[in-house]
Amino acid sequence: MSAFAPKDPDYEARVRGSFSRQRIMDTIGARLTRVEPGAVEIELPVSPHVSQQHGYVHAGVVSTIADSACGYAALSLMPAGAGVLTAEFKVNLLAPAEGERLVASGRVVKPGRTLTVAQAEVHADRDGTRRHRGAHDRDAGRPRRARPFRLSLTRRRRGCP
Repeated sequence: MSAFAPKDPDYEARVRGSFSRQRIMDTIGARLTRVEPGAVEIELPVSPHVSQQHGYVHAGVVSTIADSACGYAALSLMPAGAGVLTAEFKVNLLAPAEGERLVASGRVVKPGRTLTVAQAEVHADRDGTRRHRGAHDRDAGRPRRARPFRLSLTRRRRGCP
């Protein structure tokens, strides 16, 4: 349950409608799976068409779902008719992105009148297990290809008309 109250009672339909118009999500195969006031989840099935030359999910694709998760988390708290644009973001890639699917969980840290700070984490799911820690907590005997993956993105969103 979110600690934030949406300014638009129809926030979920507005977020889902906006997501459906974002063609990059269709292109990479991402889908919006959870919308709450100030929190959003986006899932991405891992496939060869989003991979880079070493077989991991491309960092640009990982950043894309993290950026959108933050943006839609911010949008869920905005009044009807408002929009959001990225003002800045920083990405920390803690391990290669691999698994069966990636899940970007975006949440608002601090809503503001003109600037909203949001954060996302991207987790990799493999064999029914969510790997949500960096490489520091992996078992010593685990093969390299099973390393957990985590991304942290902090984003400032600027409201726009």
